[in-house]
Amino acid sequence: MHDKPPGFFEGTEMPTAGWWEALWQDPAGIVAKVGIKPGMEVIDLCSGDGWFTLQIARLARHVIAIDIDPALLEVARHRLAESGARNCDFIAGDAYDIARLWPQPVDFVFLANAFHGVPDQPRLARSVRDALKPSGRFAIINWHPLPRETTTVLGEPRGPRTELRMSPDQAIKAARSGDLKFAELIDVPPYHYGVVFERI
Repeated sequence: MHDKPPGFFEGTEMPTAGWWEALWQDPAGIVAKVGIKPGMEVIDLCSGDGWFTLQIARLARHVIAIDIDPALLEVARHRLAESGARNCDFIAGDAYDIARLWPQPVDFVFLANAFHGVPDQPRLARSVRDALKPSGRFAIINWHPLPRETTTVLGEPRGPRTELRMSPDQAIKAARSGDLKFAELIDVPPYHYGVVFERI
């Protein structure tokens, strides 16, 4: 693993080869379940190596992958190029600066496996709100607040430290403080949930 760049959120990391695929066996289904639809312009925030970016690109009109780590963005760029996806932009930058990094308001912001590590969650929620069109939506995919030793993938404990994990209520409270309205809670087996918000 390369060193994490400054600003990398606590407890967030890209997995070793194999277990991402074992955990997320139907990433396309997750993307559709949270409400991403054809014709949408979507930001995949903290996109990492593009595991979800590719699925969003296959469904949405356009996807913007934003991550603070340029090396991970290169992996994502390669993943999408290999798959023939041409409707994606890749931007290196801090998630708090989302509206500056992509000034045109979007229909949807997708954030997987990172919200638990954000030092100032209301600030991020406000930043996402500023990046959304009126009635635009924001989906957070988070680990359930289960002990880390119980969330195993390929026989090993995975995910953030137990103390970093958030309940759905905690995630909802944090995002609401950024002027986002809670819209929907969805189950994302085996160890995750999704909370979807709408711009007020």
